[in-house]
Amino acid sequence: MTIKLSGFADEAGPTLAEQIRAHQELGWDSIEVRMVGEGPAAKNFTEIDAAAYAQCRTELAAAKMGICCFGSPIANWARKITNPFEQDVESLRRSIPRMRELGTKYIRVMSYPNDGLSKADWLKEAVRRLKELSRMAADGGVILAHENCSGYGGESPEMLGELLAAVDSPAFKVAFDTGNPVAHTGKNEDCVEGKTWAFYQVSKARIVHVHIKDAKPGPDGKTAFCYPGEGAGETRRVVKDLVASGYSGWMSIEPHIAKVVHLGETGGRPLSGYDKYMEYGRRMKAILDEALKGAK
Repeated sequence: MTIKLSGFADEAGPTLAEQIRAHQELGWDSIEVRMVGEGPAAKNFTEIDAAAYAQCRTELAAAKMGICCFGSPIANWARKITNPFEQDVESLRRSIPRMRELGTKYIRVMSYPNDGLSKADWLKEAVRRLKELSRMAADGGVILAHENCSGYGGESPEMLGELLAAVDSPAFKVAFDTGNPVAHTGKNEDCVEGKTWAFYQVSKARIVHVHIKDAKPGPDGKTAFCYPGEGAGETRRVVKDLVASGYSGWMSIEPHIAKVVHLGETGGRPLSGYDKYMEYGRRMKAILDEALKGAK
């Protein structure tokens, strides 16, 4: 497999039909699935019931659209280190047979936001949980792709390195996100060049999946998401290095510039959100094409 483009489809629209249409228009044959459904009925794909899953599977098959990664809520911003672990076990247990059926190799996870534990205890419990989930993934023939976002592994390159060293499993790899290092705190003073590269260097040997987003300082002191290559996320530098290093896999756009879907910011259903997703995809293709041309 060479490098292929995909995206967090729920940022194009709430329904699976809209998500599929956006990716077809961009010429992409797979989506990164996260939320499906409208309004209060919207759920993460890993949490939908058997009937809803069967309907989604039918729609995907009819469109010949694959799923490159499950954007699961496992260990994410809403599941703190003190939350019941069984919730994550059930999410993965439900997902594995669906992933196998759909031919999806990766499921995105994070590494548990802290909730009052000491740093040492936080790491110890996060590692315990992620090792158990990695065993489940290995037994099921799938891979956990850890995103450098909410949780122990998103706080600093050093903490990410500690986590990766401690969870040394072939079923625990990295979904590297270009925008998270500069947007994680939401503060302008942390949105500086060099942070993404530092996280990337720690992650590089374990990267199997890539998320593309970018951010820059905003006028109100809060980080503003932007098109790829316009911010401090060093998108071009990372993409160029991945190409030069022989990376083979997906690069999945996660714009956040119209709405942050997983935080409930639906922004209604403006056409502009769809249009921005399409424009983001086109700009990302140009960045990738530039890197591929330079590598020849």
